[in-house]
Amino acid sequence: MSKVVTIHQNTEFRRVYGRGRSCTSPALVVYCLKNRAGVCRIGITTSKKLGGAVERNRCRRVIREAYRHLADQCAGGWDIVFVARFKTLRCKSTDIEKTMQGQLQKLGVIPT
Repeated sequence: MSKVVTIHQNTEFRRVYGRGRSCTSPALVVYCLKNRAGVCRIGITTSKKLGGAVERNRCRRVIREAYRHLADQCAGGWDIVFVARFKTLRCKSTDIEKTMQGQLQKLGVIPT
């Protein structure tokens, strides 16, 4: 598996939030926007409302692992931002993966 390409700049996050489409669930919010890079890039956001650094880092790891299993199915170049919600703290990566797959299919990132 290749390394996941990530979004780092605040301006890129804001562009996806402002212009992209979104899909919500109790455990995860997904924003996505087509890009010209030809590769899928992801960004993960966790709020301090979720808890301390340990809890926030665990949420990021779980989301990253769930996306890693779905990365091969993503078609074309997309900027995807995942926002962790409070329910993400109690979920395992397999649960998040199922939720994420449904949301990405609904948004057109993964072909049905």
